[in-house]
Amino acid sequence: MTRDMLKGPRFELAVSDDLYPEPLRNIAKPPKRLYVIGNVGAMMPGLAVIGARKATPYGLSCARRFAKIAAEKGVVIISGGARGCDSEAHRAALEAGAPTVVFLGGGCDEIYPAEHFGLFQDVIDAGGVVASEHPWDFAPLPYAFRERNRLIAGLADAVLIVEAGLPSGTFSTADAALESGKDVLVVPGSIMSAESHGSNRLLYQGATPIVDDESFEDALFNSCGVLRRPSGESPEDEELHPIISAIIAAPQTLDDLYAIAETSFGREHARDELMELVIDAEAAHLIARRPDGKWGPVAKA
Repeated sequence: MTRDMLKGPRFELAVSDDLYPEPLRNIAKPPKRLYVIGNVGAMMPGLAVIGARKATPYGLSCARRFAKIAAEKGVVIISGGARGCDSEAHRAALEAGAPTVVFLGGGCDEIYPAEHFGLFQDVIDAGGVVASEHPWDFAPLPYAFRERNRLIAGLADAVLIVEAGLPSGTFSTADAALESGKDVLVVPGSIMSAESHGSNRLLYQGATPIVDDESFEDALFNSCGVLRRPSGESPEDEELHPIISAIIAAPQTLDDLYAIAETSFGREHARDELMELVIDAEAAHLIARRPDGKWGPVAKA
C-alpha cells in the first residue's frame, strides 16, 4: 500500500546554509539539519500559538481568535500541528491568507496526526512550510515532540499559550522561550477547568496575561513591532509631529520612538499616542516598517 506524501519543494538545510533560519542558529542545540517541505522563506520570526490537544471550545476559540488577529497583520503563525489548539491556529492563519509554519515531532513523511495530512498540504499550498529536524521517514516518537518545542519557541518572537492543563508539554515551550529571552503570553482560564490549570500557573509565575484583543495587540506591538488597529476616531494627525519627523529624518527603533513619545506625551500616555500617530502616518504612506524592524520614511516615487 502506497503512503501519501506531502507535495511541494523539498529542502535539506544544513546549519551553515544561507536558507537556514537565523533564529534557530541561536537556540540551545540548533538542529544540524532541517528537513523542509514548502516555502523556506516563510520560516521567519513570528508568533507561536500553542495549547491543549484535548482543547475545550474556549481554548479552540482563543487559538482561532488571536491567531487570526496576528495573521491579518502579516505575522507568521508558528505551531506544532497537533490536535486541538495548534491545528486551530494554523487554520486561522490559512483563513487570513498568511503563511504558517508547522514543526513536526517526526519526519515530514511520517505525518502525525495522520488526519492532519490535508491541513499540512494546505499549509504548503498556501505558501507556508512543514519542517522537522528529523529525516523524512523518522517515526513520531514521544520524546521528539518535547524536543521539537524548542524549535517553535526559537523561531518565534513571542509564544502565546491559549490553554494548558497540568502536566503539559507547553511548559517546555514556555521554558525554551524564556531561555531565549522571548515573551510568554498566556490566556487566563477558569480555575475550575482542568485544561486551564497550567495556563493559570504560568500567569502566577509571571507570564504576560492576554485578557482581550487590546492587550493582545499591545503584546504584538511590544514583541513583534506590530501596531494596534485604529480605533474609529482619527486622533492626532500632525504631519510634522516630532515623532514622525524623527522617522522621516532617519529610521528609528521602537525604543527610540518610545523615548521621543515620553518626552512629547509623558510616560502615562506615551504608548497609546505613539501607536496612533504611527498608524496614521503609515496610512498616509509617510512611513513604513522595514525588514529589520525599524520604522523609516517611504521612498517617494
